Amino acid sequence: MRIDKYLKVARIIKRRTIAKDVLDFGFVKINDKVAKPSSEVKEGDILSLKLGERLLKVKVCAISNTIKKEDSKALFEIVSDEVISL
Repeated sequence: MRIDKYLKVARIIKRRTIAKDVLDFGFVKINDKVAKPSSEVKEGDILSLKLGERLLKVKVCAISNTIKKEDSKALFEIVSDEVISL
């Protein structure tokens, strides 16, 4: 699955267009490699997202094209959530 769609379906980022913008700026990495919006994500990958002053690392546990809001947390596991100072 494309990473921009995964971020939206997993509800890590609210909208796919915002996910695309974040990816275009290079704020997302898959297994420590900068990701493009079309990069493929698979189970077991570690995603690093720099969102403002937060550095969020999540592990992809499952992939689904559609999922209910209350079940979306099953798609990923938070590895770390840090506040970084600039």
